[in-house]
Amino acid sequence: MATNLTIKNVPDRLYDSLKRSAKLNRRSLSSEALVHLERALAAANPDPEEFIRRARAIRASTPRLFVTEKELQKAKRWGRLL
Repeated sequence: MATNLTIKNVPDRLYDSLKRSAKLNRRSLSSEALVHLERALAAANPDPEEFIRRARAIRASTPRLFVTEKELQKAKRWGRLL
């Protein structure tokens, strides 16, 4: 069931940004807002099974890429020195 939602007091910069994005994507302002809300909520609540599936697929596509604990610690220390 579709429900209406009214958003009040949208800052001008946010409104303009959303309007530009809608135009670039050839969507209505409402559709663009829904797309962004869906993405934000999906990112905030990732599906653990989907995350594991994607991680395994990445691991399978890079079988020769392996980082040891020693290499990882060295990279961490090097990054902190910058």
